Amino acid sequence: MTFQHQTILPSIKNGKGLDRFLESTYEFGVVLDSQIAQIPSFVKAANRVNKKLFIHVDLIQGLKNDEHAAEFLCQLVKPAGLISTRAAVIAKAKQKGIYAIQRLFLLDSNAVEKTCEVIKKVQPDFIEVLPGIIPSMIREIKETTGIPVFAGGLIRTVNDVNEAIEAGAIAVTTSKVELWDHYS
Repeated sequence: MTFQHQTILPSIKNGKGLDRFLESTYEFGVVLDSQIAQIPSFVKAANRVNKKLFIHVDLIQGLKNDEHAAEFLCQLVKPAGLISTRAAVIAKAKQKGIYAIQRLFLLDSNAVEKTCEVIKKVQPDFIEVLPGIIPSMIREIKETTGIPVFAGGLIRTVNDVNEAIEAGAIAVTTSKVELWDHYS
């Protein structure tokens, strides 16, 4: 199973990465590190060529990662979805009818347990598990929550991607252009 027929969700870190994504065959991408002033133009550029962007709210410089930021992004920027570690951002995205992706860092068992409790309450559309190179945890998170999983972070090789997919991830987020090319 894949996300919208994509094994890879290209992760974009700058304008050059955006240009590469816009020229690719991928429909969905993820904006990582960015500045608040860049976000509207990134989304407009993607929309012009029938592509959709998920915006990582926690990584936007100049914008706080809270429900007010999510409201602003949903109403004025209108991305395909929002990614965040914050439950309030996820709840706002769901309320506004766009994709809500809860980011989960696999720091230790306690962090995973607490985040899974939040996930059960908020019910995001997807969970992004980081780092995505731990197949047993991808499997466990998917089974525990029943929510589709994206794998991201430290994905460096085709083998890493394949292991994440075999473990149950529906897609892999990566900024490695070599992997974009391999799976396009």
